[in-house]
Amino acid sequence: MEFSPEILALLALAAFCAGLIDAIAGGGGLLTVPALLLAGADPVTAVATNKLQGSFGTASATLAFARAKQIDWRNAAPLAAIAVLSSVLGGLAVATLPSRWLGAVVPLLLVAVALWFALSPRFGQSDRPARISMPVFALAVVPPIAFYDGFFGPGAGSFYMLGFAALMGLSGVRAVAQTKLLNLASNGGALVFFALSGHIVWAAGLAMGIAAFAGAQVGSRLVLKHGATLIRPLIVIVCLAVAARLVSDPANPLRALLGI
Repeated sequence: MEFSPEILALLALAAFCAGLIDAIAGGGGLLTVPALLLAGADPVTAVATNKLQGSFGTASATLAFARAKQIDWRNAAPLAAIAVLSSVLGGLAVATLPSRWLGAVVPLLLVAVALWFALSPRFGQSDRPARISMPVFALAVVPPIAFYDGFFGPGAGSFYMLGFAALMGLSGVRAVAQTKLLNLASNGGALVFFALSGHIVWAAGLAMGIAAFAGAQVGSRLVLKHGATLIRPLIVIVCLAVAARLVSDPANPLRALLGI
């Protein structure tokens, strides 16, 4: 599949904006996946190409936070390794497990995440005491989120961020920084599967990836400058937007429960 130079330019613009938003609160795929679909890509190709371009943005944000010394590599590196392995298992499970029920459960979880970030007075500029130990977090929290990211995906960054903020007591900036590293790790497993499947449009993915890299640099700098005052409202908006997008699918079983 090929796109004209004009379409590639528009896709790159969408990816720049998505990279900026994704570096702050996640959810950049809300812009790039619809953009790819509007450009004529089928759903599988759109998701696969989006994984490629999104990996550039996530790598860019991770690099920016690492340079600012906001990533605790001693604890984060083992978490990233666990995320890679768990996401690979999630990718393998795609062919054998039904994902339809996730469409009903995940929007409800995302609304709960949005409410926590909107109402919690603890989410701020400084770290707080952790509620659980790092080994418990590594073995009980990271694997299911990374598995979900490889298996289904929407909102995984929000779940990571909630874990780091609510359970590990990290400040807004540090919660985002660790989240970007784990997002990068769990995206890697899924990207391998899509690359081997042949569904990625490489020209579009690379063009969008370069733009997403630049956008994520801008977004990361905004996070480092403004901290929780910028993160809190955007994570609430993104969680609600992803939830609404999932519920808008006519096949979502939650629509029948809600009488939509």
